[in-house]
Amino acid sequence: MPAHRKLGRPTAQRKAMLRGLVTALFENGKIKTTETRAKEVKSIAEKLITAAVRECDNYTSKQGKISSAKLDAKGNKITVSKKSKNDRDYEVIEREIKTDMVTVDNPSRLYARRKAMNWLYRVKDENGNQINLVNKLFDEIAPKYKDVNGGYTRLYKIGPRRGDAAEMVILELI
Repeated sequence: MPAHRKLGRPTAQRKAMLRGLVTALFENGKIKTTETRAKEVKSIAEKLITAAVRECDNYTSKQGKISSAKLDAKGNKITVSKKSKNDRDYEVIEREIKTDMVTVDNPSRLYARRKAMNWLYRVKDENGNQINLVNKLFDEIAPKYKDVNGGYTRLYKIGPRRGDAAEMVILELI
């Protein structure tokens, strides 16, 4: 018995479709798709959430050096003119080094984050800014389900699709 349904597609197309659906589920909280696709997405999403819940608080904090650009009163970066070996002028942004508390993932949490990165695409919001869905999964979604043992998603049947009568469902995070 195969591990996943074939969904009538070649492997690369199937994985891309499932990655897109899993990404949309974590980004929006719910998706509308066919029943068989939803069942596959549900199993993948539940495994990712379970790994995130298990590793939710598995990190340490330590002192770390952080380099950031110096800013003037208006909030613009301060630049300094320098000369190269070829006597060409170029601009360099002045930087300041601060020491601050930085969170560091333990190896098992890092493995779980990398596993989630393999399934999630990079997405942007309406303003064009990057949304880190892995951070959202570990920092927002996983703490909600900390006391729950499985069953993080729900399927609602909404009837057949017009045209090919495929059974449509809404898959959502509970």
